[in-house]
Amino acid sequence: MASAPSTDDMFDEFLSQRGHDVESPGWEESYNKKQCPDCGGLHDEGATECSVCGWVPGR
Repeated sequence: MASAPSTDDMFDEFLSQRGHDVESPGWEESYNKKQCPDCGGLHDEGATECSVCGWVPGR
């Protein structure tokens, strides 16, 4: 028996079919640093969480 896709999946598919980016946001690049898309804080390449605001990629 097949299960129906979740409402979030259907909404993401609808948006992506119309040219919208529905991927989780990731780090932005600023020179050789990672930049937080929420607060703009700069971090070394090895950062996994923003030390300024606590943002984590994919959340």
